Amino acid sequence: MESSFDAFRYIGYMRSHWQWIAGSCGVAAALALAVSLLEAPQYTATARIVIEPPAGTDLRAAMAVSPIYLESLKTYEPFASSDSLFQTAIQRFDLRAVLGPGPIESLKKRVLKVDTVRNTRILEIAATLPNATKAHALAQFLAESTVALNRSMVTESDRDLLQGMEQQERAVRARLEETETAWARLLLSEPLDDLQSAMEKASDLRSAVQEQAQSVELEIADAGERLKQASGAELAQIRQEDSSARARLEQMRRQIQTLDARNAEREKQLGMRQAHRDKLEAEREAAEMQLTAMDTRLREARGEAGFRGERLKIVDPGIVPERPSSPNTPLNVAAAMLLGLVLPIVFLTLRMSYQERAGPVPDLPYRHR
Repeated sequence: MESSFDAFRYIGYMRSHWQWIAGSCGVAAALALAVSLLEAPQYTATARIVIEPPAGTDLRAAMAVSPIYLESLKTYEPFASSDSLFQTAIQRFDLRAVLGPGPIESLKKRVLKVDTVRNTRILEIAATLPNATKAHALAQFLAESTVALNRSMVTESDRDLLQGMEQQERAVRARLEETETAWARLLLSEPLDDLQSAMEKASDLRSAVQEQAQSVELEIADAGERLKQASGAELAQIRQEDSSARARLEQMRRQIQTLDARNAEREKQLGMRQAHRDKLEAEREAAEMQLTAMDTRLREARGEAGFRGERLKIVDPGIVPERPSSPNTPLNVAAAMLLGLVLPIVFLTLRMSYQERAGPVPDLPYRHR
């Protein structure tokens, strides 16, 4: 009963001051309405850009967007909110006449808002100005400039990559041409056919001389048998034939040694020339394979130019706003009335509590319905 009695007294106390509370709400609402009507309307135009993954990305990987990837997309926000781009927009649309003097940073903070929609690949560019047409033009200009800046960066990156690969391709081609020139020079300066032909002829000559030497050895053996059976008159002639045969045999043996030495020298020279050819052939084949691989990579890089990085595309250029974004008169009046209601109630509550501590509060008339 004590709490019910206190509640009745509280309600009665508030009802006794209803005019004061109503006046506070009315004054607050009137002030809010006056301020809202006096404040210049502001219009907000919004353009939206979708950030598409690189064209070479697997579709399944592109669909499985990770939070880390979405967070990395915030790096595109500075593209649209850069000071230099905003300064260009101020000069382009003569925004100083609308916004008045002030530093670029303050004006940008007041006019521009760039944000990535949470858990999406959508970049929103919102421009707020007193002029609805200029607000839309500014948002559209910033969106187009952002897309163009991203495209230029991708193009520049592709151009640098292609220039580097083309330089490598020219170096490989030059090395291959040097190898081809060295190969042609080697064929002229170190032929193999002449050496092989000379070795074949020397081998045939050695075989012939070897056969003659064997025949002479038989003559010498026959002369030795004849010396055993010959008489005094025939001894001189047989000895002369034996001496002549032995001289011819010695000459043939020296000729065979000379042929063997020359063949050994030719074989060594042939081995060196063949080693040179094998080395140059290996270098030429390696250069040809490297050039083929470089041509393939360069062709693929040219085909993928412009599709390596994320691609920005304007999906919503926005419209000229027809309703001001601020001031929101109904909301301002409602908030002011709520504040005008709460503040006097709080004040009266504190006042009643203070009076109860100071002394009993006189009963106020309360009429039951």
